Amino acid sequence: GERKRFSSAILPPWCRKTPKVTEVLPLLYLHGLSSGDFVPALGQFLGSAAGLSAPVITKLTEQWKAEQRAFAGRDLSSVDYVYLWADGIHVNVRLEEQRLCLLVLIGVRADGRKELIALADGYRESTESWADLLRDCARRGMRAPVLAVGDGALGFWGALGEVFPQARAQRCWFHKIANVLGALPKSAHPAAKKALAEIWNAEDKDHALKAVKAFQSAYGAKYGKAVAKITDGLDELLAFYDFPAEHWIHLRTTNPIESTFATVRHRTKITKGPGSRAAGLAMAFKLIESAQSRWRAVNAPHLVALVRAGATFVNGKLVERPEGQPSSAAA
Repeated sequence: GERKRFSSAILPPWCRKTPKVTEVLPLLYLHGLSSGDFVPALGQFLGSAAGLSAPVITKLTEQWKAEQRAFAGRDLSSVDYVYLWADGIHVNVRLEEQRLCLLVLIGVRADGRKELIALADGYRESTESWADLLRDCARRGMRAPVLAVGDGALGFWGALGEVFPQARAQRCWFHKIANVLGALPKSAHPAAKKALAEIWNAEDKDHALKAVKAFQSAYGAKYGKAVAKITDGLDELLAFYDFPAEHWIHLRTTNPIESTFATVRHRTKITKGPGSRAAGLAMAFKLIESAQSRWRAVNAPHLVALVRAGATFVNGKLVERPEGQPSSAAA
């Protein structure tokens, strides 16, 4: 409440009641507009640019930097993130050396709600960048997630094994499919997509494994590299089958991150001059904060707490008492 009132006070009177102003500014920035471009761009969006000067934009940016710093230092000991998505997002904010890469962690709380955990700048493929982020989260009280989901190319996995070795890994099928298709000729893409869907969309792990064998039989002779992208690390591609079936749709991909940044990823316009890392992080934080209000809880949210408690799920179904484990009465 206080933050929203302060933001409104900074804006000129004619646009203080426009609800999407604080959503549009971060989006414009991440799309590649410099602060000097904001005024004409917002003038088109809001119908007037009167009073919306560069100093006003700068003041808003400074406020968002402070909010992002407070977010990055908050205590995490009172929140339990059972699932975690990780991805590195490149945005077109040109800095001294390269484009800004945002390291993003989004989690699922024990009550099933999705929430931004952490946001930092770094190198997508760097284990050390991700380790710094995860160590900071652990220092602030974050528990190890039960399952982490991400692209196999991320340096995140080495960092996860170092900081939270007890967490299981699930490779993102969104990225995996793109990698496999990249190793196949375009003429093979339609059939390959269907064959891959038979794996990730199978009714259970047994059917998925049969679909893997079928894919290997169809493409192994000519396109061994494409097949190896599936068969190498297969356990981490099919880990989601050991969790509630209602959660599979959420656990197969890093879609919560992908969808939030979809419009930003596909823009090619670059800022006129070098940007600020702090400003880029602040704008990204405000963009995710705005998107977060529209995120819905995972399906069957009541099952998330069971996952944290160590309940056993076989092919997506809860097993009340795993085979070989004595009942409480017998014990």
